[in-house]
Amino acid sequence: MSRKNNNNQVNHCSFCGRPNTETPAMVAGPDGVYICSDCIDICRHMVDEEGGVSQSPSEVHKRKSRGQTPEIPKFEVPRPAELKDHLDNYVVGQERVKKILSVAVHNHYKRLQHIREGGVISSGVDIEKSNVLMIGPTGCGKTLLARTLAQKLEVPFAMTDATTLTEAGYVGEDVENILLRLIQAANEDIGKAQVGIIYVDEIDKTARRTENVSITRDVSGEGVQQALLKILEGNIANVPPKGGRKHPQQEYLRIDTTNILFICAGAFVGLEDSVRRRIGKRVLGFSGPAEQSEEERKMLEGAQVLEMAEPEDLLKFGLIPEFVGRLPVIAPLAELTEEDLVKVLTEPRNSLIKQYQTLFSIEGVELKFTDGALRALARLAKERGTGARGLRAILESLMVNVMYDVPSRQDVESCTITEAAVDGRESPRLKKKTAARQRRSA
Repeated sequence: MSRKNNNNQVNHCSFCGRPNTETPAMVAGPDGVYICSDCIDICRHMVDEEGGVSQSPSEVHKRKSRGQTPEIPKFEVPRPAELKDHLDNYVVGQERVKKILSVAVHNHYKRLQHIREGGVISSGVDIEKSNVLMIGPTGCGKTLLARTLAQKLEVPFAMTDATTLTEAGYVGEDVENILLRLIQAANEDIGKAQVGIIYVDEIDKTARRTENVSITRDVSGEGVQQALLKILEGNIANVPPKGGRKHPQQEYLRIDTTNILFICAGAFVGLEDSVRRRIGKRVLGFSGPAEQSEEERKMLEGAQVLEMAEPEDLLKFGLIPEFVGRLPVIAPLAELTEEDLVKVLTEPRNSLIKQYQTLFSIEGVELKFTDGALRALARLAKERGTGARGLRAILESLMVNVMYDVPSRQDVESCTITEAAVDGRESPRLKKKTAARQRRSA
């Protein structure tokens, strides 16, 4: 048996009928019988699966060409309460957003499993997927929420930055490359990739900043929104396996985005002002101010104003109507308070304080933080406006000298970080071992 010919002879697969010019490889059998590598994979799955498969390889190929999902993988779908409990172990605060995401993700994957098990939606109603839009300041946990959900569900997860994307045909990264990252995260398994999660950060940077018509094409703003439309709702996308447009002769991967969950996120700076102006119209006019509840007034004055955001506010911000319509679930995140930042440092399963304490324990040194030091770290991150993301940079700057010295010393028993050390008024306090302890450790 041999691979496909090198003499440019066109042979056709005896199972699916495709020519060897459209297949990665083809195996020749006796009497002019050929089988392509794709059909070999399908036959292997037919043998491995319990009970076999009712479709022949040719039927599976036809189904792929029509864009239908070859198979939805089987996995357990946690209840919303279970998802939220898992998020609580890694993300501080954002209680409402955790519930919104838990419900949206549960409904999405429960629907897929119902379809996989052959269930029929009552009345023939097709339940559409609910893509999510997260709105909140930097460092409030948007990326961590999406990644933690994907880890809990054990589905492929791909993340991209919208600022690097451009409309097809222009210098930059194609939107289809997002799908390529998802396929790579699924270890090239298209079936698993088609039920994965794609996280698009900085989506607010694609907003149209002015309503004036420009003679130049907005290829990295509104053009990106237009390019994302076809994969957000669900379509068959041709993905170059090597990415980019440098290999026009490469065979494209076909992936159905119908069951891929998209989570878009952005800071949307200034959106609060749009919400306040919209709601404020109710209290202006010649007839005098309308009644405004105390709860509503406090919400408008505080960071909770984003909870009142509506699609029309996103349209005024610069998102196109079609794009907003494909992100029906809006999850607003609040800015973390100093108390929240203290919890971020200490409570999550892989908190920063626990990470540094583990590093010091490897050197045989106990690391301690006073309550005042934790509050000072949170206050400093709050002043810089970097949220939880800035805590690591602050800690690295604080700990660099002591982490440089401790591995070279054998006489250090513990290290205590005080509020004065965080403020730069003193160095971290090092406690030396007793002579007896030094002899035991030596």
